[in-house]
Amino acid sequence: MDKLLIEGGAPLSGSVRVSGAKNAALPLMAAAILADGPLTLTNIPRLGDLRTMGRLLGHMGGRVGLYPEEAGGYREEAVLDMSGLARPEAPHDLVKTMRASALVLGPLLARHGQARVSLPGGCAIGVRPIDLHLRALAAMGAEFDLSGGDIMARAPRGGLAGADIRFETVTVTGTENVMMAAVLAKGRTIIRNAAREPEVSDTARALVAMGAKIGGIDGDELSIEGVDVLRSASHAVMPDRIEAGTLLAAVAMAGGKATIRGARLNDLAVVLGKFTEAGVLLRAQNGDLTVESEPGALSAVNVSTSPYPGFPTDMQAQFLAMMATARGASIITETIFENRFMHVAELRRLGADVTLEGRTAVVKGVGRLSGAPMTASDLRASACLILAALAATGSSEVSRVYHLDRGYDRLDLKLAGLGARISRVKDD
Repeated sequence: MDKLLIEGGAPLSGSVRVSGAKNAALPLMAAAILADGPLTLTNIPRLGDLRTMGRLLGHMGGRVGLYPEEAGGYREEAVLDMSGLARPEAPHDLVKTMRASALVLGPLLARHGQARVSLPGGCAIGVRPIDLHLRALAAMGAEFDLSGGDIMARAPRGGLAGADIRFETVTVTGTENVMMAAVLAKGRTIIRNAAREPEVSDTARALVAMGAKIGGIDGDELSIEGVDVLRSASHAVMPDRIEAGTLLAAVAMAGGKATIRGARLNDLAVVLGKFTEAGVLLRAQNGDLTVESEPGALSAVNVSTSPYPGFPTDMQAQFLAMMATARGASIITETIFENRFMHVAELRRLGADVTLEGRTAVVKGVGRLSGAPMTASDLRASACLILAALAATGSSEVSRVYHLDRGYDRLDLKLAGLGARISRVKDD
């Protein structure tokens, strides 16, 4: 098991390119199940969760070419041919670390009429019920039996049928799962209160390239006309807006001036607004974003997470770390997950002044943090602790960074390329 050693106090400079989005690549890989030929995905980040999904698709009988080697390294590409799928199942041993395993349920039901999927795992940040997925798929005719931690699913003899579905609450993976099921269902499916996250739209556009008929992309109501077959296609995965925001926060906290390349700035509008409000200098030019900040110059800003286009829950931990060194007091409210403040206890080890009141954190800036050993509890908490260590005086170490590798493409190396004093070693 690896850990990161970080010597704080080094300003960041240079440029860094944002990788493809994990939260877009995972549903896109699941979408390969629907096609009668290969789906080629480019701009694929090198992540633990994507390797797990690749192993899962291979277990099902697919031919999976992930990160093919080439001279001097590898291509950020996946070629997925699921036409030979023989085992429509996602066993626990393969998916216990990955919540996104639920995304194969809709495609398997739509194309193969049955599925056996272990209840998903992933980060321990709160209850993320799959019942919204199941109720929506049941409205399309699917039948379910939950036994021994597995979902046994079967479509009716004539296949899934279109339905008018309204989600009680916004669900990203639920929207993606039902959308993928609906593209091969008989008739029209309407998804109301659909998630509007850019990653959902990226998946929808890839499905359209495969021959799906989807209206309302980017909106909260999707209209899907089922088709008989989806074909081979190629699609470039969108840039990771959360990685971009994390890199911006790193420069904002450590100080310095750096350019973030390849991010889609429209996807970051609310986040960039909060950075500007906090006193971070941002300049966009030719699609790149230059960020400039001085240690101790940040001002306190209140944030409340909400579904897109609101402030993303996946940026909450990183922004809270920023506010730990800002002037004044800020209030951070988490409305999406009920247990997403586990990083607070570790931040306190660095001297952060954070008080929790239910789903709200009151953060009083202390100006400067002091290095300490910390343990990551989940993916975004890992990034939060690394950012705090970059801004702290002295040495820190962050253990259990396997969480980090699930969702960030070599973040430690990218930060080192900007001048951060960070190294990876084996944990004793």
